[in-house]
Amino acid sequence: MAIFEGAGVALITPFHEDGSINYEKLDELVEAQIAGGIDSIIACGTTAESATMDHDEHNSVIRFICERVHGRVPVIAGTGSNCTQTAVELSLEAKKSGADGLLLVSPYYNKATQKGLIAHFSAVAEAVDLPILLYNIQSRTGVNIEPATIVHLCRNVKNIVGVKEASGNISQIAAIMSMADGCVDLYSGNDDQIVPLLSLGGKGVISVLANVAPRQTHDMCQAYFDGDVKKSAAMQLEAIPLISALFCEVNPIPVKAAMNLMGMGVGPLRLPLTEMEPEHKERLKRELMAYGLLAQEG
Repeated sequence: MAIFEGAGVALITPFHEDGSINYEKLDELVEAQIAGGIDSIIACGTTAESATMDHDEHNSVIRFICERVHGRVPVIAGTGSNCTQTAVELSLEAKKSGADGLLLVSPYYNKATQKGLIAHFSAVAEAVDLPILLYNIQSRTGVNIEPATIVHLCRNVKNIVGVKEASGNISQIAAIMSMADGCVDLYSGNDDQIVPLLSLGGKGVISVLANVAPRQTHDMCQAYFDGDVKKSAAMQLEAIPLISALFCEVNPIPVKAAMNLMGMGVGPLRLPLTEMEPEHKERLKRELMAYGLLAQEG
């Protein structure tokens, strides 16, 4: 059984102006996501600026979200690292905090061979008895988890159950599902490819878009599951201009700007991320208006 089906939000982390974590706002965001029909919450992923958190902050955010969600939807904790032992330690803490699953990005900077990736993910899976999703995003990590590696891990390691595929390579993703014979739970890691991946047997999406449009992202998946592929595809196409604006600078710069434009008050970014360029922010503002998430001016 999949950890979740539908739309999971890669939740941002709100900060105070001094850069500290705004837990009161985080509580509001969790409640808004659940009220908006989200199917899962992903804590401390890329979008959460987890790369700027120390381990105490990382563990605290996961624990806080698990406590606030209190079983209403699955919580998946981002606990990947380029150090296998660190990934094990973060994963054990996430289990103690009540996470329902783990999201493990491939080791970055030092990278690894495919053999090394198998050893790394297997070591974490052996140490922590929670269902695990691999996270394939070569653009950030410098290494691709090859289709054969993904299928091998899902077939041979009992608690590695699927993958968040953010390679953007549809041919590669089709190869995974062709080889998998049902053993891989596939989630889109790109908001502009939700419906294409559902058509290949995907279970849903781990979404940046859902931070600003949880209901629409959920409904896009649900329409597909209900057999209304035409409606699902139309919703995907309607969202493309906004999705493009949400990724015109590195994530999560635009989505935090969007949330602040919408009055959510999620605060600043942590360095090395910087505020959005004015011309990009204007484009984002126009697309939020066109999508109905921001009132038209004048």
